[in-house]
Amino acid sequence: MKIVIGIGHPAHVHFFRNFIEIFQKKGHEVMIVARDKEVTRNLLEKYSLNYELFGGHRQKMLAKLLEIPQNDHIFYKAVKKFRPDILLGINNYTSAHIGAITGIPSIIFTDTEEAPLGNIATFPFATTICTPSCFLKDLGVKQVRYPGYHELAYLHPNYFTPDETVLNQLGISKGENYILLRFISWAASHDIGLSGMRADSVSSIIRSFEERGHVFISSERPLDPALEKYRLKTPPEKIHSLMYYAGLYMGEGGTMAAEAAILGTPAIHVESDAKGNATGNSSGNFRELRDRFGLLYYFADQNDAFAKASEILDNKNSKPDWQHKRENLLREKIDVTAWMTDFIENYPESFQRYQNEKRISS
Repeated sequence: MKIVIGIGHPAHVHFFRNFIEIFQKKGHEVMIVARDKEVTRNLLEKYSLNYELFGGHRQKMLAKLLEIPQNDHIFYKAVKKFRPDILLGINNYTSAHIGAITGIPSIIFTDTEEAPLGNIATFPFATTICTPSCFLKDLGVKQVRYPGYHELAYLHPNYFTPDETVLNQLGISKGENYILLRFISWAASHDIGLSGMRADSVSSIIRSFEERGHVFISSERPLDPALEKYRLKTPPEKIHSLMYYAGLYMGEGGTMAAEAAILGTPAIHVESDAKGNATGNSSGNFRELRDRFGLLYYFADQNDAFAKASEILDNKNSKPDWQHKRENLLREKIDVTAWMTDFIENYPESFQRYQNEKRISS
């Protein structure tokens, strides 16, 4: 079997890399066509994954819209040359578009309910759409639900073992408490109308956190010069080990919030929509991680978020409590890479099997 994977974000590299390794060992061929965004290329090269580039990362919305036909054209040429059996991607419109044009089945993964531009540009053209079981929207006959999260494709214990050497790189000892802050660029299409932490209050939050431990910042956007000393210098492939040992994650990045929670680290997401509501309410993943497993909190107001963060940091049992909650989650959720490998290798029979089981259960 030959497949093409469209990679649009660094997190997509993590999502697919174990699947790619397993799939290639089975004798299948894989081509990666990647967007040059943030550390995507660094990660692909770190994991020795061959790739072709099909576009950069545009900040302005008009530029994003204008690049769609250009990216489709580049992707189309790669597909025609490779002649794959299946196209894959995470909410990847190019995979869906070229699949519709060529008749090649496209399997699209998504866990984001509120990504208007991406969803509109992708879902109508996709052959099959795979979502976590907690996904809040019914996408019709194309949808396949599985009992897991994207992050369990690479953070499941079958694939992830924390690396203690990351602590040495940070200059701290095991057992020392530290807090990870995350700021995003707000340049993605699904970030339109959203906001996070106020820049004028970050310094005061850091000062308070420093009374409880070290502070490190992961940031997509430029930082105030006074905050540069907190910026992480850790290689991107080490970020999950860093999150695993942290006493708290707090920030604007939805993916990193879910990753921290699934790793058993107290996680707080700060993001509001144009009406001032917490965006976590529209995410099935976030609602389940909060309400079912107690691993993640989300707030529209950073003052509320800070109050919860202080409560967690002042509780000496928070970290062991979260590790126990993580064990509960792992007992209920699946190895997503194993599920994905079986589903894709046996497609389309696997899709028909799912639909039959769905009809019987209903």
